[in-house]
Amino acid sequence: MIARRSIRGLCGALALGFAFTSASPAQVPTYSVGATPTGIPFTFLDAKTNTIQGAMVDVIAAIASDAGFKVTIQSTPFPALIPALTDNRIDIIAAAMLITAQRRDIVDFSDPVFPYPEGMIVNIGDKTAYRSLADFKGQVVGAQVGSVYVELLKRNGDFAEVKVYDSLADILREVSMGHIRAGFGDAAIFRYQLAQNASFRASLVPTYEPKLIGSIGIGVRKSDTELLAKINASLAKLRANGTIDKILARWGVK
Repeated sequence: MIARRSIRGLCGALALGFAFTSASPAQVPTYSVGATPTGIPFTFLDAKTNTIQGAMVDVIAAIASDAGFKVTIQSTPFPALIPALTDNRIDIIAAAMLITAQRRDIVDFSDPVFPYPEGMIVNIGDKTAYRSLADFKGQVVGAQVGSVYVELLKRNGDFAEVKVYDSLADILREVSMGHIRAGFGDAAIFRYQLAQNASFRASLVPTYEPKLIGSIGIGVRKSDTELLAKINASLAKLRANGTIDKILARWGVK
């Protein structure tokens, strides 16, 4: 009788143990994040580590930690960000991308992360107090390919030519060498790159009155409503507890 009970108990224990060991823990989702290699200080390729770093990388990492998912950062050129998202090659856009009505037709954006306007740069020797695009009538100007500023220039200015460049650093070099009269782009990125690289012979025009005052947002596919809700909830929490401000201040954009 004792032996029979022992065997029965052993079988029960083995069955219970099997039930515990066969139950798999909940899988933590991992999302691929598209970030540009040239948008310093928001996103950029760190030559020392060969990884994408920057303010928006830190922001999405903090959101992921709070929301309970993981992220992998994928270097993606700015013009390819939205196509990569809609083609399912990435799941999230975390870059210096302004929220616009045209982009909202294609993707969904989080609540604003960081508000900022465009900036105008000219050669450091040009001390003219420019105020508007009209001041460059008949001149050659430049903007980053895929940015909202290309359309802004084509729609609002009577320029000799609007040249497009892969990065804002390229625009800074072209202005420094006198190849274009003025460049337009994200003021915060221009300001940071000018402060970090004394070789640029260019400066922001303090008298320029921006035509676009927008905000950076995190982009997701329109079908990913649950992911967007998680991002917004964590973003609100991290803004309230000061985490977002600390990240932006660390990268010199706050």
